[in-house]
Amino acid sequence: MNILEFSLLVWVGSFTAGLIGSLTGLGGGVVIVPLLTSVFGVDIRYAVGASLVSVIATSLGAASTYIKQGYTNLKLGMFLEVATTTGAILGALIATKISVRSLTIVLAIILLYSAYLSQQPKREIPENESQDICANYLQLNSVYPTVDGFIPYQVHAVPGGFLVMFIAGITSGLLGIGSGAFKVLAMDNVMRIPFKVSTTTSNFMIGVTAAASAGVYLARGYIDPGLSMPVMLGVLPGAFLGAKILVGAKTQVLRIIFSFVLVAMALKMVYNSFVGV
Repeated sequence: MNILEFSLLVWVGSFTAGLIGSLTGLGGGVVIVPLLTSVFGVDIRYAVGASLVSVIATSLGAASTYIKQGYTNLKLGMFLEVATTTGAILGALIATKISVRSLTIVLAIILLYSAYLSQQPKREIPENESQDICANYLQLNSVYPTVDGFIPYQVHAVPGGFLVMFIAGITSGLLGIGSGAFKVLAMDNVMRIPFKVSTTTSNFMIGVTAAASAGVYLARGYIDPGLSMPVMLGVLPGAFLGAKILVGAKTQVLRIIFSFVLVAMALKMVYNSFVGV
């Protein structure tokens, strides 16, 4: 396989990853890292470096569309970025100190959890039965558009969501996956905001989180332009397309396929790490 063929295959895989990541809010990196390591045999640290660049592109591609449509909660996203960027820098520093096998096992666990999370029922109608003191003080409550007009929603459990976001940041810096799974968990399950709001706000946040840890990987020499470029050029149009599809899409079939792919990649990565294939 020559360089052109390799770059073209990486581009196709990255386009698919960007599309799926944008539709699910889990981020394209959750597909790109296992794709590069398991299919193309790329060292996991270089795969993480390329993934971080692609995650920034994914966020830029999807976030602008979601903001214009009124889904993204900018105040909530910027507040939670304090936790994720701090965690991302810590995770990136840890990643340079531990073994490749340990990184692989941690990523496999995250993939399996992401597959589980993608199959859980999503909250479309906001829960406004109570008010959170922190959310009111920080003015995090907002509205989102539906076919029946704008519907208000309340943000709940702000401290708990902030803690989960810190863990999400560590995961992002450690594995370069954008940690959309934990971001959606924090906003959808802990803070109990509508699914499309949590998904779109997650897409807005992952770029900032990735940028915080990408600097550490760049300084360590783990970002290869020859690998990162086709990944980024594939993810960006995929993210744009996914952002446009999400608004009116019912993605349950996609989520089922996505879960099977994640489980297969996780098992293959663990197998390769122990048998040395």
